[in-house]
Amino acid sequence: MRTIINISVPQSVARDIKKEVKTGKFASTSEFFRHMWRLWNEEKLLREIRQSQKEFAQGKGKILRSLKDLR
Repeated sequence: MRTIINISVPQSVARDIKKEVKTGKFASTSEFFRHMWRLWNEEKLLREIRQSQKEFAQGKGKILRSLKDLR
């Protein structure tokens, strides 16, 4: 199920988005924003992985020897 979300952006941003859609890189404005959301989500995951790597390097990591160790 899809939900409609309305946002307000400056004219310059709207122009840039429309320009990107016109070039054919995106099928629609919605597709542009879905793409931006996916990029944001990937960056968020990358930050979490880097934080975990930092903690592991500091000796705060936990070695899992079996699936039971996940609990």
